[in-house]
Amino acid sequence: MNKRITVLPGDGIGPEVVEGAIKVLDEVAALYGHKFDYNYEKIGGVAIDQENTPLPEQTVNACKESDGVLLGAVGGPKWDTLPGDMRPETGLLGLRKALNLFANLRPVTGHESLTDSSTLRKEVVDGVDLMIVRELTGGLYFGDPKERRQEDGEEAAVDTLSYKRSEIERIVRRAFDLAKVRRKKVTSVDKANVLETSRLWREVAEEVSKDYPEIEIEHMLVDNAAMQLIRDPKQFDVVVTENMFGDILSDEASMLTGSLGMLPSASIGSGGPGLYEPVHGSAPDIAGEKKANPLATIASTAMMLKYSFNMVEEAEALDAALAEVLTQGHRTGDIAKPEDKVLNTEEMTEKVIDLLRKQVKAAPSS
Repeated sequence: MNKRITVLPGDGIGPEVVEGAIKVLDEVAALYGHKFDYNYEKIGGVAIDQENTPLPEQTVNACKESDGVLLGAVGGPKWDTLPGDMRPETGLLGLRKALNLFANLRPVTGHESLTDSSTLRKEVVDGVDLMIVRELTGGLYFGDPKERRQEDGEEAAVDTLSYKRSEIERIVRRAFDLAKVRRKKVTSVDKANVLETSRLWREVAEEVSKDYPEIEIEHMLVDNAAMQLIRDPKQFDVVVTENMFGDILSDEASMLTGSLGMLPSASIGSGGPGLYEPVHGSAPDIAGEKKANPLATIASTAMMLKYSFNMVEEAEALDAALAEVLTQGHRTGDIAKPEDKVLNTEEMTEKVIDLLRKQVKAAPSS
């Protein structure tokens, strides 16, 4: 099977972790008889420096013509003083909008071998397996107006939180579809005691739930959800929420695993290519030092194989290789304990490739 992948290395450690993921994808192609064609484009800070825009039109067009998009990371202090519409993150938001990627999937899995890396007790994080489904193209990040103005003689700023019924329905329905193949529970997170958008969100979630009688639904206020994620994360299966709440809660949930460097994500819509990226940032302080953890980016490629290419067997083999890498005690600096031997980015990538080969070789032939 041939697939075309648009690769957006981005800023900071993005190019390094993406390079590792491409090596793993090449190994998947070799082991399973596929062919992946890569088209490299610019986004974020590097695009600002070279093209004077965080999202060149050529990048958008290339992504629309691809079967999947792999992103490294965007942003960094170098561009923090630029106007809002010229910040690297604006390029990522614009790409999500251009590709109509309304659902961000962030799985959080507690690996037994990494429980000591979490700041929470072992019994709290052991066995955690949840999926955060974040609405991605509405809410505060995209509401109009966004403005600075004078109000009562002083400077004021306005961001508008807006959602349409159709936007809420499609993301909630995606969450219920995911719950069907998981543990059949959806937690819808809102702030319905304060926000009108959240009251609409809750109404729509209840209406959608009637189409899924086999799925349990619960509603939870976002402040309580933040507390419950730390107190008892194993109570959650699929968590669905609006854009800003999802942004915050998914980063909080990442610490259940001990490091942002462990979490993949997928941004998908209805038709068209999905966008796959690690949850971590660009970490410019370690860029070029081969210290970056490539596992989240590699895990994101496993999500690409599963959700965009329907290569389920390949995705499961890669996930198993990633789990085995951790079980064997291999660590990059962000998840290492003082007594661990620390691997660099390239060494960790090679460990994954080696174990992927062994996984495929050991699998029973069909």
